[in-house]
Amino acid sequence: MTGGRMDRRTLLRAGAIGAAAALVPGGVAFAHGRNRPVLTHGVQSGDVTVDGGLVWTRADRPARMLVEVSGDPSFRRSRVVRGPLLTPETGGTGRVRLRGLPAGRRVHYRVVAEDLGGRARSEAVTGSFRTAPIGREEVRFAWSGDVAGQGWGSNPDLGGMPIFGAVAARRPDFFINSGDTVYADGPLRESVALPDGRVWRNLVIPEKLKVAETLDEYRGQFAYNLLDPQYRSFAAQVPMIVQWDDHEVTNNWYPGEILDSPLYTEKRVDVLAERAFRAFHEWQPIDPLRAVDGRVYRKFRYGAHVEVFVLDMRSYKDANTSPRDGVGHVLGEKQARWLVDSLDRSTATWKVIAADLPIGLTVPDGVDVEGVANGLPGAPGGREHELARVLREIKRRRVRNTVWLTADVHYTAAHHYSPERAAFQDFDPFWEFVSGPLNAGAFGPNALDPTFGPEAVFVNAPPAANTTPLDGFQHFGEVEVSRDGELTVWLRDIAGRSLWSKTLQPRR
Repeated sequence: MTGGRMDRRTLLRAGAIGAAAALVPGGVAFAHGRNRPVLTHGVQSGDVTVDGGLVWTRADRPARMLVEVSGDPSFRRSRVVRGPLLTPETGGTGRVRLRGLPAGRRVHYRVVAEDLGGRARSEAVTGSFRTAPIGREEVRFAWSGDVAGQGWGSNPDLGGMPIFGAVAARRPDFFINSGDTVYADGPLRESVALPDGRVWRNLVIPEKLKVAETLDEYRGQFAYNLLDPQYRSFAAQVPMIVQWDDHEVTNNWYPGEILDSPLYTEKRVDVLAERAFRAFHEWQPIDPLRAVDGRVYRKFRYGAHVEVFVLDMRSYKDANTSPRDGVGHVLGEKQARWLVDSLDRSTATWKVIAADLPIGLTVPDGVDVEGVANGLPGAPGGREHELARVLREIKRRRVRNTVWLTADVHYTAAHHYSPERAAFQDFDPFWEFVSGPLNAGAFGPNALDPTFGPEAVFVNAPPAANTTPLDGFQHFGEVEVSRDGELTVWLRDIAGRSLWSKTLQPRR
């Protein structure tokens, strides 16, 4: 590695410590000729609470995960938490929840892997996170989605995926990874000749040369991101709240789907989704114990002013071929009830709903509908029925100050929804903020569906479809809530520059 960059030749020289060698049958490469384990993909943290957080790592051989934790970056006063065994059963990955930490404080941790005989330990890898506050403290966080999609992966000429350095530089308390965290259906090539004569180069590993179908191929998608120096540095500094969407499995998937693509030998999406879901939970700093059903949807309180409600709009949706004038599902009845009930019970000033699909943007799947909006004017149809019920209940129960954050459509926008402009009018006005992509092809803008009365107050989209990160149309959003409860949103570009901002006052 030179100047923070890793090229393919460097990766291949790294041998068994890289993902290309690590993802052999059984999921763990055994490093010969070394006398101690190696942590191959850095560290991550996530699902932070007032008294702790989840810490993740991966070793190159069976070993015991040990985490030293301290409020002091020098680790003068620390304690060691004994974590799980890192074994082939989980692809060498493991995670441990740190508990008993003070609220609202930065916590420093360092992770080692100890061999099964207790004779040797890996070099330590360090990270940090801030625990959630309890009181009326200022909170700042970021969100976005879509990583390594449409052929644009980790580019050694750019030092990797530079937007992650820009997000880390903003020093957010946490980051909401809004789905499409990998592109398991998006193979990469080592180089791509662009129409203007430029060449895009990708770091490539074997698991990224075809669509993912096996468990190890799905593991390789997540391992790939952590080979990127910018992503890995970001992951060590910023705790994540992770959700998933479609590309963790395959494009526009829904439960029960049978694929007709010649790229897949396994046509049953439910089989692919099971493998992808396992890899997702192995390789992301997500705590299934926090999820309502052990999967993805869950909530997090972050001080007096912020509570985040993380949705799963993929696992419970109906087929994309469902009739547009019928009653469809994108949350499912149980999750929809959980969302409304949880919002109703929340005492946070701002209820932040992290959705992996936008509400009012038409997202087609050929001639069918992929997202919530059905693309038709008039009363709710298809999956819009479910969102209409949620919005109606939010109004009926007098839930104040909801803000929706999403990604998915590969550009950034601010949408204001109002019953005054809507066909369905039984809801209170609200804002939806869209960001992305982090490092994928840029597209858009999508057409607005008028059912819930959205207005595009701001849009930044590329001039052509599948614009590369070289042209700067990569985005993330940032939210800051002040001590007195004022909420400000910034929509930022690849370098962290503000493109647009909006300050909202809470309704009491």
